[in-house]
Parts: sequence; structure tokens; C-alpha cells
Amino acid sequence: MREAVREREFREFAEARQAQLRRSAYLLCGDWHQAQDLTQTTLMKLYAAWGRVRRDGNVDAYARTILTRTFIDQQRRGGWREEPVGDPPDLPAALPDTPELRLVMQAALRELPPRYRAVLVLRFWEDWTVEQTAHALQVSTGTVKSQSARGLARLRGIVELLVSERAGR
Repeated sequence: MREAVREREFREFAEARQAQLRRSAYLLCGDWHQAQDLTQTTLMKLYAAWGRVRRDGNVDAYARTILTRTFIDQQRRGGWREEPVGDPPDLPAALPDTPELRLVMQAALRELPPRYRAVLVLRFWEDWTVEQTAHALQVSTGTVKSQSARGLARLRGIVELLVSERAGR
């Protein structure tokens, strides 16, 4: 009986949060297929620890922590490699909130090292505090702050470069 309740609770959580986890995974890796694989790996690891995690509380934070750490581990091992295919579409020089801007931001985000990308996604996409991000990545709050600042600075430079390149075409 207890096992059936555990299965049902996990299934309900997975169905409710899978899309959100996949969006976060996409921001980390920049590919929907890899994001789906990353999400499934996250859910498998979460299922293995479900009894303990459910008792401890904050399952969402635990799931995002697994997602982020799995992404970083796979990047370290070289599990996923991007292979460029063709030229990206031309974009206007202006930066309004458009699908084109989102494409530029996603491309720029993929240019960042995995740690910067992870910090920026957790801090600004997931809206985590510095402390939550530090705990998830097992680093100090100072490291999160410095990586946020450096990551944002690099992201701005990459976006400016991408926009100027596309405006010149």
C-alpha cells in the first residue's frame, strides 16, 4: 500500500513539473532533445531518492539541484557536444522583446561556460536567491555573486557581438 502511494505521489509531481524542468534544462543546454534527456535523467535520480526527498520537503528545489548538477557533470565529462549547423537567421539590430531576441539570448547563453550558465539560469530564470543557488551548486555565496557578475558581463558582450554581426549582414 505504501509503495502505491509513493508511486502515485511521484507520478503526480513528475507530470506537474516536467514541462518546467524541461524549459530550465533547455536554457542550460540549448537543445530540446538534450533537455528532454536531462529532464528524464533528473526524474530518474529524483525517483531513486523520492522517499527521503518527500519527507525532507522542498521537492522542487531538490529537482532543480539534480538538474543543474547533472548538466554540469555531463559538460565536464564531455557527454554533450554542440555541432554548428549552417548560419543562424539574420536578426534586426534593435533589441525588442521578440522571438529573434530570444534566439540571440539563447545563442549567447550557450556560449557561456557551464558554471556561469548554471548560475544565471538558477538566479534569473528560476529566480533563486544567492543562498539557494550556492547550496544547489555547492559553492559559497561569494562565488555565486562573482559568477553572476562575470556571467552577466560576458553575456552582454556576446549579445552585443551577435547583434552587431547580424546587423552587418
